[in-house]
Amino acid sequence: MKKFLTLALVAIMLVTVLASCNGGTTKLTMGTGGTGGTYYAFGAVLGQYVENNAGVGCVAVSTDGSKANIQGIASGDYQLGTVQSDVMAYAWNGTNTFAENGKVDSFRVIGGLYAEAVQLITMDPNIKSVADLAGKSVSIGAPASGVYFNAIDVLGAVGLTENDIKAQYQSFNESVESLKDGKIDAAFVVAGAPTPAVVDLMTTKDAYLVPIDGDVADTVMKNCPYYTAYTVPAGTYKGQTEDVTTITVKATLIVSADIDEDTVYEITKAIFDNAEAITAEHAKGAELSIENATSGMTAPFHTGAARYFAEKGVNVETE
Repeated sequence: MKKFLTLALVAIMLVTVLASCNGGTTKLTMGTGGTGGTYYAFGAVLGQYVENNAGVGCVAVSTDGSKANIQGIASGDYQLGTVQSDVMAYAWNGTNTFAENGKVDSFRVIGGLYAEAVQLITMDPNIKSVADLAGKSVSIGAPASGVYFNAIDVLGAVGLTENDIKAQYQSFNESVESLKDGKIDAAFVVAGAPTPAVVDLMTTKDAYLVPIDGDVADTVMKNCPYYTAYTVPAGTYKGQTEDVTTITVKATLIVSADIDEDTVYEITKAIFDNAEAITAEHAKGAELSIENATSGMTAPFHTGAARYFAEKGVNVETE
């Protein structure tokens, strides 16, 4: 009898554990970005809403950004990731930073999230345009990162290459610290504005955004269709008294292709059905919309996300 009771207790505990794993439970890891960027802060909020509404556990972790998140999903380290739409295109097509190892197709799209402004920041009053970067010490992002390719695209629009500047390859936080210390003249930061690291800089130093507009913007958008025009509104940062025109790519949430349709449907629903509540916790929630989620994507959607959007009257490509 004692042995029977022991076995029964073990069975009950096993059922409890399995129920936990199916109920809120399945533990998903979301790759985001550096702690000074928007991916990390916004990803943490999204993870909270997924965990509370989709019936799956979800934890957002700091990473090196888009490429690392795509590779992490491919290796099984992450199941979700925030990525730039242009880097997602590189992965799906096997170009640029993914050219050497070939295309990656182990992920699918859940939806576009918000605009990621290409922000050119300086404290040097002599830098008023992209062309003024010639000969200057400029941070253009980590090697092979999304920021790096954005910076190369912008420099190329005025006939510059990384050899025409004193290129530095730094993260958001490193760029800001280097600007503060006078070690670099300018930095490219590609993230939703306001970006935490840039907020910190603008609050403590007399820094400003350099416009990326006119012929420069037109050339970039003509050469690379995943860019669009964007305005960083006056007042986004301390001391910013006027609108600043630039270009943008789109922050996108992707998911492992191996995650089942029902789970991804619930994740998608948890995010987009709660856009108003998410906005109360992070300003970028204001850009969550069905239109924004489904337009301009350069890789196929997961069938679970497609099912959700179809219920909202929008059909998207799944393959």
